[in-house]
Amino acid sequence: MKEKIVLVGAGSAMFTRGLIADLINLKWDAELVLVDIDPQALRVAEQLARKMVAAGRAPIRVSASTDLREVLPGATAVICTIGVGGRRAWEQDVIIPRRYGIFQPVGDTAMPGGSSRSLRMIPAMVDIARDVLDLAPDALFFNYGNPMSSTCRGVRKATGANVIGLCHGVHNVAGYLAECMDIPKADLQYTAIGINHLTWFVGLRAYGKDMMPRLKGVAHQRQKLPLDAKRLGRHFAEAGNEGDGPNTPHEDNPFCWWLTRLFGSFPSARDRHVTEFFPQFFADGSYYGKTLGKDAYSFEKTIALGDKIYQDMANIADSSDPLPADFMKRGVGEHEQVLEIISSIRGNLNQVFSVNLPNQGQVANLPPEVVIECPGIANSSGIRALMQPPLPTALAGTLSTRFMWAEMIVEAALEGSRDKFIQALVLDGAIRDVRKAAELADELLAAQAAYLPQFKKPKPA
Repeated sequence: MKEKIVLVGAGSAMFTRGLIADLINLKWDAELVLVDIDPQALRVAEQLARKMVAAGRAPIRVSASTDLREVLPGATAVICTIGVGGRRAWEQDVIIPRRYGIFQPVGDTAMPGGSSRSLRMIPAMVDIARDVLDLAPDALFFNYGNPMSSTCRGVRKATGANVIGLCHGVHNVAGYLAECMDIPKADLQYTAIGINHLTWFVGLRAYGKDMMPRLKGVAHQRQKLPLDAKRLGRHFAEAGNEGDGPNTPHEDNPFCWWLTRLFGSFPSARDRHVTEFFPQFFADGSYYGKTLGKDAYSFEKTIALGDKIYQDMANIADSSDPLPADFMKRGVGEHEQVLEIISSIRGNLNQVFSVNLPNQGQVANLPPEVVIECPGIANSSGIRALMQPPLPTALAGTLSTRFMWAEMIVEAALEGSRDKFIQALVLDGAIRDVRKAAELADELLAAQAAYLPQFKKPKPA
């Protein structure tokens, strides 16, 4: 069948570039509709898309619109990459909590940054889901927006839409672990279960053998090495301190390797994300002699890099020069697996991917209906989660409170409840004073008021 893919949040030019490059490389005969509420960002994405399609001589028809409902009829797949408020709102999610001694390297999933972002993301995604159900009910519906678990849970709870959450974190970390264990990635089979950005690798196999003992051996060896500044800082310097760092074994991730020794499983998506799920260990952001979000995984450099990438994309889109020589090269990024999943569904290929789906019994000792990251099989029936053994009690324990936080923040977002927002901040555990939690909640609500119409009610006495 010919695909009509509607990309919502297409102003995220990096994702758009990767998706189009994949479409061209796969030689799909497809219609790609770009949607964004920001006309300027949409213009950049459309011009970039048209230049790429022309350069690749691909049979892809590109169109663009700021009106989602106008373009949804006939869609076979809807892919959402929205970030309500963009980087300017994201900055407030992270910078405001610093005044309360809370330092985050990412701020898009957990801790106050993730809670604040949820309040913006969930209602917006609920509105999109209702439009999809109304105008393209048979379309495959994918979400890439963070916080993944709470956003997908909010959509399902409010609308019943069959949204599938995707993230490249598990796929990317599997490659990292393969290199650490000196195993070709293609030879490594893995099982990873958890909440997005805290997903535990509970099974590793290669050549018909259990590789978990080798993983634990790597963790043991790394724990014996001294954490000197030169060793710890190497990947920060090489990555420009703005992201996950290069996907090579010398990237240290000392906290994740410590957790591996303690729990017997490695957590995705490495220290930059995983530290945010354990704020009790990083008071005032202290991280092995550095400060999270400052000189360890600099948040400011992440934002600056995003601004630069967008500006570079805009310059290329507006330029009359040919595309750079490497522009069509398939890159690593969030777009990586969505077309492979669609192909597996259309071709009934029964391929297995890491997906975010509600827990309908696939992991017996995690709460029902919460959205978990787990293996799912893609075939002509869609995507179905694969049944798993119960998690070890310790791993289930690390996840259960996080899933209850997600339930709490979903209620706060859908109801516009200040009290439930404060409860979510307390449940998260990053703030250690209830009165300060209320102050922080009010400051975040005020800063993000333009994106939170559901909160425009009198505050309780």
